[in-house]
Amino acid sequence: MDKLIYTAMTGAGATLQQQAAVAQNLANVSSTGYKSEEHRLRAVPVISDALPTRAFVTDASVASDFTPGPIQQTGRPLDVALAGPGWLTVQMPDGSEAYTRNGNLAITPEGLLQTKMGLPVLAGAGPITLPPDNNITIGPDGTITAIPRTGSLNSANMVGLLKLVNPPEQDLVRGEDGLFRLKNGGQAEVDPNVTVAGGFLEGSNVNTADQMVRMISLARQFEMQTKMIQTAQQNDQAAQQLLADK
Repeated sequence: MDKLIYTAMTGAGATLQQQAAVAQNLANVSSTGYKSEEHRLRAVPVISDALPTRAFVTDASVASDFTPGPIQQTGRPLDVALAGPGWLTVQMPDGSEAYTRNGNLAITPEGLLQTKMGLPVLAGAGPITLPPDNNITIGPDGTITAIPRTGSLNSANMVGLLKLVNPPEQDLVRGEDGLFRLKNGGQAEVDPNVTVAGGFLEGSNVNTADQMVRMISLARQFEMQTKMIQTAQQNDQAAQQLLADK
């Protein structure tokens, strides 16, 4: 009886967490560069001599699906999509690094290249500052070139190089802000094999139909677990009645 109750109870709680993850995925179906989140559950015994029959369902791991999303052409010079594995590097307010595949970039009035979230985009030596009154292009290797709009129009100047990295996926952890970081809190090394496509953006890799089916399945699973708790309660009441009749 204990095992039934605790497994169903903790399973219902974990199912709610899975539903929250699916809802988060659906909310980001149109978010640039978003990677869907997955939760994996497993049953674990309670380590106790007094409770040998009890077991809990626990959220064993929170994983991310790193499958690339669809590439969409925008024609905007400051839009970049990762052409294959890899990440853009951004600077957090505390000075640490984080990684994203959202290449929808912008320039501040001061010329600082940043993401739409207002985080500076990093080169190998730090944040990237772009000169005013220049047309900006981003090459496949992350090279940022500025061409003056006046004067010597044929003069192209390299003004920065995006820090493109590709750490092992198992070393990455997603933060509450949706950005990824290294588990050890360090900084990833530049990977010269990572390339970008200027004038393109990567869409979310969330499969809407799959997530809707998953949501329905989780709702039915939650209903089954609550019914198991009700059944355990009914069995307990029946057992008490039999003992009372004796």
